[in-house]
Amino acid sequence: MSKVYDEERIKVPRFNEALGFYTTPERSKMMGKIRGKNTMPEMQFRKALWAAGYRYRIDYKKLMGKPDIVLEKYKTVIFIDGEFWHGYQWEERKGNIKTNREFWIPKIERNIQRDREVNAALKASGYAVFRFWEKEIKKELEFCLQQVISHLENRTPKTQ
Repeated sequence: MSKVYDEERIKVPRFNEALGFYTTPERSKMMGKIRGKNTMPEMQFRKALWAAGYRYRIDYKKLMGKPDIVLEKYKTVIFIDGEFWHGYQWEERKGNIKTNREFWIPKIERNIQRDREVNAALKASGYAVFRFWEKEIKKELEFCLQQVISHLENRTPKTQ
């Protein structure tokens, strides 16, 4: 079953040496250490949210986009995005990519496109969507947390 997209879907080429994409063993080792979940900013935010008395689910597979934090009771989802992978200030930064540009530029642009699709789908399902950059959580944790808490205080919990 194919999905109908509002905008043309960006094609990301496969990452393999036959297409001219290459990686050194050192680069491969570094990339292997990058975590997709339970990052330090996520853990800090979750700990602060828990301390504020809110209970949540993490990496919730039942929702599109597998949000980092889901407060099902309040129909609220929270994503904490890495700057590189999700294209923070993309137009300024994409010129800085020097190696494997044919792979990385479409890859990150597709991630940005997917984030928009996920936001739209979740909002259409009645969810409030919060997206924070990792650097925001690191520098302004209280401000980000307060945004979510003030939203939750104004949102009526759904009954089960």
